[in-house]
Amino acid sequence: MKALQRLMRQQIALLGILGVLVIWQVMGWLKLLPKFILPTPLEIGQAFIRDAGFLASHSWATLKVALLGLVLGVILACMLAILMDSMSWLNDLIYPMMVVVQTIPTIALAPILVLWLGYGILPKIVLIILTTTFPIIVSILDGFRHCDRDTLTLFELMQANRWQILWHFKIPASSPYFYAGLRVSVSYAFITTVVSEWLGGFEGLGVYMIQSKKLFQYDTMFAIIILVSVISLLGMKLVAVSEKYVIKWK
Repeated sequence: MKALQRLMRQQIALLGILGVLVIWQVMGWLKLLPKFILPTPLEIGQAFIRDAGFLASHSWATLKVALLGLVLGVILACMLAILMDSMSWLNDLIYPMMVVVQTIPTIALAPILVLWLGYGILPKIVLIILTTTFPIIVSILDGFRHCDRDTLTLFELMQANRWQILWHFKIPASSPYFYAGLRVSVSYAFITTVVSEWLGGFEGLGVYMIQSKKLFQYDTMFAIIILVSVISLLGMKLVAVSEKYVIKWK
């Protein structure tokens, strides 16, 4: 019954998307939407086919930077979360600063990092780390705080040390929280990479988007936007699939 309901919801969602695309295309045919404001779905599809080679090469460039920044961000976030859970004074010191950084728009941080670190891969990586660590740290700390108190007491009665409690109890118990934060960070990583590429560079979807804008290729711009969205969704789906294999007891 639940599987049938899930299938019906998916079909309704697909029908809704299809309906929007049809209305969008018809409005384009009727000249209700100028091409420079909103190209039609068919024009965007033609841009995908026409610029497939460029889109593939620039996507790979963006993907490499995003994955590198995401991996470093995940490692740093896990280390900081463990330290902040172990030392309350460190949590009181770092957490407010992280909140302040998160309130600053990414587009405002990017030029400052370029000014400090130059036009290279380093400011992009730093920006990705800044945007991806916060959701994971908050999620892991939330998972640590929601660990079962009775089980924690049992470990303490068995004279387990702090690292044994962390490795055998807290980390497994907080894994679902970690994956919840990771799903958010994956989408942040790709979006942040594209934003950082707007400020300069030689390759990447953000660079290609700026080039397309200067050439008035608005169909290509929308194709890039859709491609970034698809890559982010695929990344989130990959995280969800890996979660099922890693957290088998969930």
